Amino acid sequence: MKKKLSTLTKRRIMHLLLLASALTLLFPVIAFAAEEEAAKPTSHFYMTFWSLLPPIIAIGLALITKEVYSSLFIGIVIGGLLYSNFNFEGTLTHVFNEGIVSVLSDAYNVGILVFLVILGIMVVLMNKAGGSAAFGRWATSHIKSRAGAQLATIALGVLIFIDDYFNCLTVGSVMRPVSDKSEISRAKLAYVIDATAAPVCIIAPVSSWAAAVASYVEEGNGLYLFIRTIPFNFYALLTIVMMIFLALTGMDYGPMATHEKNAREKGDIFSGMEDYAAATAESSNPNGKVMDLILPIALLIVSCVVGMIYSGGFFEGTSFVDAFSNSDASIGLMLGSAIALILTMIYYLIRKSISFSEITDAIPEGFKSMVPAILILTFAWSLKAMTDSLGAKEFVADVVQHSASNFQAFLPAIVFLIGVFLAFATGTSWGTFGILIPITLAVFPLGNPIGVICVSACMAGAVCGDHCSPISDTTIMASAGAQCDHVTHVSTQLPYAITVAAVSFVSYVFAGFVPNALIALPVAIILMLGTLFVMRRSHIAHT
Repeated sequence: MKKKLSTLTKRRIMHLLLLASALTLLFPVIAFAAEEEAAKPTSHFYMTFWSLLPPIIAIGLALITKEVYSSLFIGIVIGGLLYSNFNFEGTLTHVFNEGIVSVLSDAYNVGILVFLVILGIMVVLMNKAGGSAAFGRWATSHIKSRAGAQLATIALGVLIFIDDYFNCLTVGSVMRPVSDKSEISRAKLAYVIDATAAPVCIIAPVSSWAAAVASYVEEGNGLYLFIRTIPFNFYALLTIVMMIFLALTGMDYGPMATHEKNAREKGDIFSGMEDYAAATAESSNPNGKVMDLILPIALLIVSCVVGMIYSGGFFEGTSFVDAFSNSDASIGLMLGSAIALILTMIYYLIRKSISFSEITDAIPEGFKSMVPAILILTFAWSLKAMTDSLGAKEFVADVVQHSASNFQAFLPAIVFLIGVFLAFATGTSWGTFGILIPITLAVFPLGNPIGVICVSACMAGAVCGDHCSPISDTTIMASAGAQCDHVTHVSTQLPYAITVAAVSFVSYVFAGFVPNALIALPVAIILMLGTLFVMRRSHIAHT
């Protein structure tokens, strides 16, 4: 397996090197042929179809190479070429000075990055303090039934909504003893872990995902838009509905049914496969208590909410609702998380859960854990800057307004499918909505209800594709967290994810015609429950 992966990686690297070499050779040729232009040239491609070429190339390369970082960067370079009219110096200046350096110099973006780093540090601290292990010990002694074990796993996954990586590893290590005692298969545990990671984070206003999505919206309206998209995030919400239904009814289908039957009747939680060894040795802090997990999360939630209403002017006389709606996610999340981190450190020192040296060691560890997220955000912001400078927003908005007015109702469902396909092929939801959300916002203004649904469809599709993809980092970590064979996890989870995706697609078609959350969301839930009841009746009839 390692040899196959190594060969595949080498092929991807060779493809990228060849493409990079071609671009490098192309630069001087084009620069020589082009006329000398001013430092800030007027692009010949402004407000034309070519302004969409950078994200199109980024999407295409991501699908071919499965490498989102390099794909985004090449899309950025193409944007610089078009902006400078293929001038070498102008391209370099635009890509780095007006692209990467500019987005990293933006105060709003820096605030989001600081929040992500602090979040990573808090995740490391909570793991070192042993709160997760303490919760696992408590759950083992109090949960007696299979349904109770599954519901407890779902509840813990929903509670740990601040980050999907933290969710996968923590819920897995905590609930393995509980699920094993209740004779729940490792495949089912891996599914519940995976289904409460990204699907929960994408509907939590105080999370790394909310910060990332909010960063793509201008004028500080990102958090307000994110909150408006939550009722239309059908895949995430319906996934939770499905998990609860399966836990309460005991119904399973597809390959999962075989694994659950073996676990329930034979006590074989691996269905005859060898015990899956943990990738890393786990250490448990014997001094940890349940409060060491719950209190830091509660502090983070409360502090971030206070930080957001502070940024919205609540303490200057603005009402709570208006303050939260007008809040600046960058300032609010940054200040709130910083306060929560300080209070958490003080709490752990007073409790003597971990030493001061362990706290300081957690700082670089937390930063390292967030490097992939920071890299994706930086490149996604830069790609957005390239398309903005080429007038992509104006071009797309003009096309939609003049030629697609009668087709808008179907756009949410189409966007959902595109998001599913792209995220499945690339294995990353962040990279997917980093590419698609700016394009969607270019089509619709923030006040357009169809625009809100389309942004929600971007996020839902990205999470769905990520949930199904065997190369997704969260899918891999869910397998590791449950100590379940990865291929088994993917094959048993896929029928469940496809079921929710199908219902979500129909729901987005309905929402396109009835863009009202109070109507569309109940209809989506009824469709999901109706589908599950029909499947359950069919399952009972066949058994």
